[in-house]
Amino acid sequence: MNRAFIVVLLAATSLVACSPEPVATATASAPAAAAAPAAPASGTISGTIAETMNSGGYTYALLQTGSKSEWIATGELPVKVGERVSATIDMPMENFTSKTLNRSFPLIYFVTGVTRNGVAVPAAAGTPALALAGSHEPTQGSAAPQVVEPIQPEPGGITIADLWARRKELSGKVVVVSGKVLKVNNAIMGSNWIHLQDGSGVAKDGTNDLAVTTSATVKVGDIVTISGKLAVDKDFGAGYAYAAIVENATVTRGKAAN
Repeated sequence: MNRAFIVVLLAATSLVACSPEPVATATASAPAAAAAPAAPASGTISGTIAETMNSGGYTYALLQTGSKSEWIATGELPVKVGERVSATIDMPMENFTSKTLNRSFPLIYFVTGVTRNGVAVPAAAGTPALALAGSHEPTQGSAAPQVVEPIQPEPGGITIADLWARRKELSGKVVVVSGKVLKVNNAIMGSNWIHLQDGSGVAKDGTNDLAVTTSATVKVGDIVTISGKLAVDKDFGAGYAYAAIVENATVTRGKAAN
């Protein structure tokens, strides 16, 4: 990423914030049950520990939540199989990969405020969303520097380089930007997160990349035009901080690169 961060969904962000990939690159798959969405994206999650392991200063646990199973992760905890725990959901992460475990999780909830049988359990490593997720948004594609053919802005629009140069002036205003989708992080904190590049700007300082949140669904390689309000020096918490980000954008499919 980036200039973002704090660190950590996801993504992420031209941000000066083009987020780095998750603290991990692995291949092993989690049990199929972990992919079943059972818990909300916010609130709490409770269940009995069916499997747990510690790695890299963090505790991973598979909770049996009624008829379903959900993975959670937090700072290292003294818990064991068979114990019932509850926790506050800090952030859901899709397609998260742990390098230290050499294991990937289709869906995992980073949590805080863990209790065991109603008694708080102190975590040794703090909020995992900051350390594990942070700017490391789970990703499809990559916002790493790439050669993108120049994409001209639509009438009334601006280039990504211009947006960065004028970001203080444009803060809080609606901007229109066209570009190629290089990274996609879906269903993070209630939004889909994408990174755009249009061939302008400088990769070294992150001014070639723009982070966008939207309810629209796009895929890597799409040429799109987005319209939304620009926020600067935005800190969402949970490891998501951006020097520039367009929020709640509308998305239309755009023209091909020139």
